[in-house]
Amino acid sequence: MTQIALVASGDLRESANVMCWPAQKAMEDKLIEVLAGLGHDLKRAHPVKPEGHGFIASQREGMDIFATIDPDMPLIVAEAVWQYSHHVLAGLTTHRGPILTVANWSGQWPGLVGLLNLNGSLTKAGVKFSSIWSVDFEDRFFLEGLKSWLATGTIDHDLTHVTAFDASSVSGEDGTLARQIAGSLRQDKSIMGVFDEGCMGMYNAIIPDELLMPMGVFKERLSQSALYHATTEIPEEEARAAYDWMVERGMTFHLGQDHDTELTEAQVIRQCQMYIAAVRLADSFGCESIGIQYQQGLKDLLPASDLVEGMLNNDDRPDVTRADGSVIRQGQAIVHFNEVDECAGLDALLINRVHRALGQPVENTLHDLRWGDTDQSGTLDDFVWVFEISGAAPPAHHPGGWAGTESHRQPPMFFPNGGGTVKGIARAGEIIWSRIFVESGALHMDIGRGRAVDLPEEETKRRSEGTTPEWPIMHGVLDGVTRDQMMARHRANHIQVVYATDAEAADRALKVRAALAAELGIKVNLCGISA
Repeated sequence: MTQIALVASGDLRESANVMCWPAQKAMEDKLIEVLAGLGHDLKRAHPVKPEGHGFIASQREGMDIFATIDPDMPLIVAEAVWQYSHHVLAGLTTHRGPILTVANWSGQWPGLVGLLNLNGSLTKAGVKFSSIWSVDFEDRFFLEGLKSWLATGTIDHDLTHVTAFDASSVSGEDGTLARQIAGSLRQDKSIMGVFDEGCMGMYNAIIPDELLMPMGVFKERLSQSALYHATTEIPEEEARAAYDWMVERGMTFHLGQDHDTELTEAQVIRQCQMYIAAVRLADSFGCESIGIQYQQGLKDLLPASDLVEGMLNNDDRPDVTRADGSVIRQGQAIVHFNEVDECAGLDALLINRVHRALGQPVENTLHDLRWGDTDQSGTLDDFVWVFEISGAAPPAHHPGGWAGTESHRQPPMFFPNGGGTVKGIARAGEIIWSRIFVESGALHMDIGRGRAVDLPEEETKRRSEGTTPEWPIMHGVLDGVTRDQMMARHRANHIQVVYATDAEAADRALKVRAALAAELGIKVNLCGISA
């Protein structure tokens, strides 16, 4: 009987680790059972803690645990939860035995998002690994993949949906536009404001400066303490004016009185102060785009940044003035990359430039590739993804804009100081999806087409309540890409989405952006569509 080591990376927040442990344990118990049936002994490499969970909860802890593991043993990283990849990344970089990352096919906490972040981080670090996922760990896809890994140390997935982008397929006019935008970036340059790097252990979300500089993109490293101080300096009447602006446009805030469990008006006013502070800091440093880490540090000082992020990424947003009374970028979104994901930030910058030049909607956002399922209502035959960002989508993505948007308190498990989300169900329409990632020391882009679709209210409710109902979601159908192809290829927990006015406009915008990325030196692959 072959012995296989199991490790489980968790959150940095103990409240989340304790809450999510039952789902993780259920998954581990099933994996142990399945592997025993195949003649293998799966054993945890670290014990369940007295605190009530069995997760690795810090980078140092992960290093110490890996120091006790035979580096040549087969190793499974099992994830039923969101996890901080840097807790285990150090150990995985020196592990010589075959590595398998495994997730349960569930939207609950979610393991799929944690798995994809770890996979993206391992890809960037150049660590060889295999990956697999399952609803119940008894299906043919999972068992055949697992048997392959046990026999050979690898799993080969179907990646026939991926083809290299051919720049000659772009029209002369659109190729010229792509070169003009690239030339403008290189000549005039763009600043990406980074409010503390490395959110939630997302190593894959950090782009080395030397890969950005040739494009004309440079980082301004900003401190979240500066954002906190600037937030506290904003007069309450300015913040209230921004709040009133949203209410007048029809946004619904679900307010209560208990700070610990409900969204309060005071939390929202504080978020509006943060919004004004962020706009002014972006302006004072000349940042075309900014990313707020928020999660660690600021969570103990301020309400969540999600309302801020949704406001920033919308062309239609409350005015913010300079000291001289002039309005900062009036009627234009200030590109914000949530969770300071720099790969998403670069992608969002390119989207903003291309879509504004083409007269297409510029509002874009990252979402977690949270989960997916067939439509249980029977309305659609397609596999429908749940794209769900942890708190904020631009209101322009929702039917009715601000009037179709509501705000709920962020879950106390993650956000002790509350703060409102920007919740909505994304409107139906043509989308372009993409992801920039780092592999083999270079930037790559996967890009494809799809649709945001409408589902019946009960089906939407099922999906929302099966994930995190306070957060905005998009029902996404991807063209030419199956569930397992997407999971096997995607190098991040995040996927970037933007609308176009119709299918023809979406096809054109995709080609221009692919040409722009290629002109900037990014290796571009089309996913689900021919070159």
